[in-house]
Amino acid sequence: MSPVRERVDWVDYAKGFCIIFVVMMHSTLGVEAAVGREGFMHYLVLFAKPFRIPGFFLISGLFLANVIDRDWKIYLDRKVAHFVYFYVLWASIQFVVKVPSLVSEFRPREILQEYLLIFIQPFGTLWFVYLLPVFFVLTKLFRRVPPRVILTIAAALEISSPDTGILIVDEFASRFVYFYSGYLLASRIFGLASTVQLRPLSATAALTLWALVNGFLVFDGHSARPFVSLALGLSGACAVVGVSALMATYEFFSPLRYCGRNSIVIYLGFFLPMAASRLALVHFGLVTNVGLMSLIVTVAGVIGSLALFWLVRGSDLRFLFARPRIFWLDKTGAVGGVVSSQS
Repeated sequence: MSPVRERVDWVDYAKGFCIIFVVMMHSTLGVEAAVGREGFMHYLVLFAKPFRIPGFFLISGLFLANVIDRDWKIYLDRKVAHFVYFYVLWASIQFVVKVPSLVSEFRPREILQEYLLIFIQPFGTLWFVYLLPVFFVLTKLFRRVPPRVILTIAAALEISSPDTGILIVDEFASRFVYFYSGYLLASRIFGLASTVQLRPLSATAALTLWALVNGFLVFDGHSARPFVSLALGLSGACAVVGVSALMATYEFFSPLRYCGRNSIVIYLGFFLPMAASRLALVHFGLVTNVGLMSLIVTVAGVIGSLALFWLVRGSDLRFLFARPRIFWLDKTGAVGGVVSSQS
């Protein structure tokens, strides 16, 4: 849990790697649902399922040691109010976009009730932003509890795989172990990345073996079983670290680093260009190959969200991606942007 203060390139690559797979999942499943067929991207989405979100949460916990001992006001500003602001804003935007489809089914009062429900049940694609503040608060509250106890409980929750139907409960149980592992084992994870960069050939061989095992268990239908899912999640998150550490040594992959530095920008905004491009492709029939459609929608989601960020960052609409000062709890030096630092 030693603090790491400098910006670390491979971490940005890891976040970029994970966010693109997240956009790919939503894009591919959306296209396939719209056309009623599967494409070649479906298999890549399946392959990534065991490590896509675990890798994201592992990375999210890496720098927590830098801030966990700050006083509560600063901590809550950086790790709670920051995400709450963006969740409320973008969940409201997503809900407004959805309203036209609700008008024919619900009365105004019921639509209002549906809106209020987004503050209890995470809405749309934004459950990750909803859950992160919960993880940050609980980790700080229980930082005096022996870490092995917390890690054991977190692993037991993942293995139990509760299916309550309450998204926040089920996702907490499934994901907290990865976030806490990132926090608790940060120094070892950074050591793993360093070893990968020092021994790229050995690392590539190990990653190839992992890919074969992960692929076999996924396509053989065993990846979601108790214990297996935890093992694949942890090994997959480590594989994300390894792949990212290797990519960080090649300038060719630098666009991925940029995506990682703006991963929450992409996460917040990708649903708009994703939905628009999917509707256009399906409506006009310009592309008939389902896999290619999914790939185009994925690219549109990533580039479209970044384009929106570039468009508004110097305008009065910059509040979409930069938290206004009025919403800071600590006004003595907080940074209002979406991604001010890795910590």
